[in-house]
Amino acid sequence: MRHHDTNRKFGRKAGPRRAFLKSLARNLVIKGRITTTEARAKSIRPMVEKLVTKGKNPTLANRRLIIASLGDERTTTKLIKTAEQYKDRSGGYLRITKMGPRKGDAAPMTVIEFV
Repeated sequence: MRHHDTNRKFGRKAGPRRAFLKSLARNLVIKGRITTTEARAKSIRPMVEKLVTKGKNPTLANRRLIIASLGDERTTTKLIKTAEQYKDRSGGYLRITKMGPRKGDAAPMTVIEFV
């Protein structure tokens, strides 16, 4: 049975999968919106939303946690600047909008962006 087994594996082992998700999250923070598959967008959404919540209170400890998650100080600074816009918001910082299927393999595509 698959009770509580919700992690998507993306055909990768644990280390490459973590690096892949970190890269997606970093690109989302830098660009503000990315076009990707539905499964990838649903995987990075909770991760980035938790980082934005940490960025709303940019203590040294939270800053270091964000750097550890994103792997880059410039990206962390951009995330904290983005998080300032959401001071009054208690969650739901990202929006996933469905698009049509991808031409090559008909994978469901989405746009994930900051609200």
